[in-house]
This record gives sequence, C-alpha cells and structure tokens, in this order.
Amino acid sequence: MMDIHDKRARADLFRDRLATAMQNAGSNQSALARQIGTDRSTISQLLRPATTRLPNAHLVGSCAQALGVSCDWLLGLSDRPEPAADLLAGAMRQSHAERATADEQIYEWHRESEGFKIRHVPALLPDMLKTRAVLEWEYEPHLGRTIEQAIGAAHDRLEWLKGGRSDYEIAMPLYELDSFAAGTGYYATLPKEVRSRQIHDLIALSQALYPRLRICLFDARRLYSAPLTVYGPLLAVLYIGQSFLAFRDTERVRSFTDHCDHLVKEAEVSARDFPDHLQSLARTYDL
Repeated sequence: MMDIHDKRARADLFRDRLATAMQNAGSNQSALARQIGTDRSTISQLLRPATTRLPNAHLVGSCAQALGVSCDWLLGLSDRPEPAADLLAGAMRQSHAERATADEQIYEWHRESEGFKIRHVPALLPDMLKTRAVLEWEYEPHLGRTIEQAIGAAHDRLEWLKGGRSDYEIAMPLYELDSFAAGTGYYATLPKEVRSRQIHDLIALSQALYPRLRICLFDARRLYSAPLTVYGPLLAVLYIGQSFLAFRDTERVRSFTDHCDHLVKEAEVSARDFPDHLQSLARTYDL
C-alpha cells in the first residue's frame, strides 16, 4: 500500500481514483452528482487538477457506494478497490454440507492440495479411518444411499492417503477416543465388538501409515478447536454442521494453520505414542 503523507499527494490520488472509478462504472460528473444528491460543481471541484481539497466522510462514502468501490481505496488507504463485503465474499465461500455433494467437494479439496500437508481437526473420529461397521451404525438414521456414499467416500480418502499424495496430521481431543473406547456419550449404543475392531484397526493404520499419517491427542480442558481442515497453504475449511465455510485468503489460512500447529505442539499424546495410547485404552475397557 502506498504511504502518503503529503496532503497534495493524497488529494491527487483521490482525484485519480475517483476518475478511474467513474470510468469503470460508465459514469460522468452529472450522473454521479444525481446519484449522490449533490451539485455537479461539487464533483467538478473534486476532479479539478490543481485542487488539494479532500471531501468529507459523507461525500466519500456516497461516491464509493455509487461507484461500487471502497472508501479506503478512494482515500489511498487500501490497494483493493472492492468494498469490504465483496472482499469477504471473495475470501470465503459457504457450501451446503449435504452428504453426496459434501463428499465430492471434500475429495476435490484433497486432490487440489496434493503434495501439501493437510491438517485436520475432526468433529468425531475421521470418516476415512472408520471401519465399515462404525460407518453403518453412524449413518443408519439416514435414508437412501447415505451409508454407501459415506463408506465409498471414506474409502476413497483412505486410498488417497495410502498413495502418499500428502502428509496428513490429525489432532483430536483426548476425550473423543476415551468416550469411543468406553462406549459412552455419542457412542453409547455402539456395540462393544464394533468398538474393539475399530480400536485395533486404528492401531494398525496409525502404525502402517506413520509418518505420512500422524494422529495426536490434546487436552480439551486446556485447548479448544472447532472441526476444521487446512489444505496446505491453499485453503482452510470450518465445518459448522449444515455448511462448510471455506477461506482462501492467505492471512486466514495462515491463522488456522498456526492454530492446528499449536494443538500438535501442546498435545498430551504425540503421534509417535498414539498406538500405545490406543493399546492402553483397549486394555482398560477390555476391547
């Protein structure tokens, strides 16, 4: 962004940007004056080459709104002409998380980020690591092809991971696996034999795929995270139940990346110790 201290330089920049915005909008002095409810002479003064006058905030805001640009850009405080709402819309997309379309979108994000580390904080156990029995139990209340869609999508992502296309780092709260092993809370109706098979399958996967797959556990009494996935430097996605919020602006992606890295750094159970922790849970709950 240009650093402007001189009043004349700022007025020159405002005049140039106002003229540019008018040209891009297909407007002229008379049309702009009518839009914002002022005299043509007022606009003419703002565009006069020798003037050092800057308009008041109300006039700047009216011009910006009429021409579809931001006040900050007209005044030289930003290099982006888009209004804030348009910048936010460009940086964030909201997608409906309906089963089939969500699975397709998630897999596309994985392919897009091939070669980059993927950081993931799941809402529950990650789908791609669940056994078929767990997925069938979980999606039983849904109708139609939901179960087969879920199983197929989970299998595709696991095969993608096994292909070594990206490193995958997963951070989960300690209570999630403890609740799963104990069969409490969300997992209260999940049969013990299904939980046992899942725990031992997860032990085998975490050992076979390490270090491409790294799973750590953090203490939710000290740390908190909403469900999210960061696809390398390209994209950060928050899951809010019925929708995904996808961010592509660099600052937001970096912020979510730092958050995930902090969870890993402060983890109570490291990725290297994860299989031993599962073995301990299996012994504790006789799985």
